[in-house]
Amino acid sequence: MQDMQPVGTQLREWRQRRHMSQLDLAGHAEVSTRHLSFLETGRSLPSREMLLRLADRLEVPLRERNRLLTAAGYAPMYAERRLEDPALQVPQQALQRVLQAHEPFPALAVDRHWHMVAHNRMVPPLLADLPESLLRPPLNVLRLSLHPQGLAPRIVNLGRWREHLLHRLQAQALRQADPALQALVEELRGYPAPPAEHGADAAHDAAVYVPLQLRTPRGVLSFISTITVFGAPNDITLSELALETFFPADEATGQALRELAGTLR
Repeated sequence: MQDMQPVGTQLREWRQRRHMSQLDLAGHAEVSTRHLSFLETGRSLPSREMLLRLADRLEVPLRERNRLLTAAGYAPMYAERRLEDPALQVPQQALQRVLQAHEPFPALAVDRHWHMVAHNRMVPPLLADLPESLLRPPLNVLRLSLHPQGLAPRIVNLGRWREHLLHRLQAQALRQADPALQALVEELRGYPAPPAEHGADAAHDAAVYVPLQLRTPRGVLSFISTITVFGAPNDITLSELALETFFPADEATGQALRELAGTLR
């Protein structure tokens, strides 16, 4: 368990992490820079209302807002439950409906560390014949994607896809100040990198998105990936849940997926 830093120290670190000056944050939070300085140095303690206002302006994750509240002597505000908890039955059902509605295209849900917590019927066929050691829970979708025994040998544009995933994960690790995510970044960077793709730099600079091009028994399937999160959640689990949906990047992929879905009924 991490040692609890003073609330002022935590606030200063979150402000610096967001590349904001005291003047910037004070303006956003409608507080004087002098008062904010006193809060960061510990000369004053923030009220609960002020602390939540600053956390909101700094976009502090709910999990870390609980740490701020505890450090300031207040009770944690946000609950954390397993997705299977009866209290989350309504959002869980909504998640399942979204996953099913996305068929015949693949869709999955991941937690804050990219462990898959739900998926639709189109995902397992794409993972066929992969090692059980990579598929057993908790299945980490980024590890599965870039591991040399995972999907990596099947990804046609592995160099660009690897760069895309690592860039996205590094940004998330820095934004959330999560040591586990940073450790995952280092692990994935340690996997063998493919040879440089000739002419890929210019194409990458001009690309609006990076497709996932996957070799399958039905040929090369090309996907566009999007990430969706729950809006305004008050539960830590829901705030850290992300839905990744894959759309066909060309008609051939769409047709192949529709045919595949027909065999699953």
